[in-house]
Amino acid sequence: MTSVNLYKQDGSQNGTVELNDAVFGVEPNENVVFDAILRQRASLRQGTHAVKNRSAVSGGGKKPWRQKGTGRARQGSIRSPQFRGGSIVFVPTPRSYKYSLPRKVRQLAIKSALSQKVLDNSFVVVDALNFDAPKTKEFADVMGNLNVAEKTLVVVTDDDKNAALSARNLANATVVTPAGVNILNVVDNQKIVITKSALSQVEEVLA
Repeated sequence: MTSVNLYKQDGSQNGTVELNDAVFGVEPNENVVFDAILRQRASLRQGTHAVKNRSAVSGGGKKPWRQKGTGRARQGSIRSPQFRGGSIVFVPTPRSYKYSLPRKVRQLAIKSALSQKVLDNSFVVVDALNFDAPKTKEFADVMGNLNVAEKTLVVVTDDDKNAALSARNLANATVVTPAGVNILNVVDNQKIVITKSALSQVEEVLA
């Protein structure tokens, strides 16, 4: 079993906590992580691009000149692609860029990313994050106590509302619940600060 230090809110050590090797002890697979990031970034694309093709452009119902006898090439519409003001042949149309990966591949990716954070000593487990009221300054002090100055993913449970509200206005902190932990925000942040209760929920889902 992999173990990491357990810290109090004031930065002092409060023993150690055992991590589930099925989640935090797997050998990181870079290829799977790369595929999972591409998939998530693709699904974030809006795909709202649209250009008018032959059927959508206005006008052009009448032949510009008769079929035979003019000496010019035959034409059926002034909105043909070869005319100025005409349509465009191969146009982008609104579409979804989403595609899926097998569930086990997605799970291996998130496990690989979390295991890499543990290997890099970038995984900080806190006993609890208790605040009487939402105070950004107090949360910034806690981050200072934990020696966390980098871009950080803060994982708290749904019950830690004051902690979530206190952290959300910090430029270097991204707050999510255990259900919101995904491959993109794990890789995008340099450190992870997670409460003990949130850790058990993450292990329960991924183990």
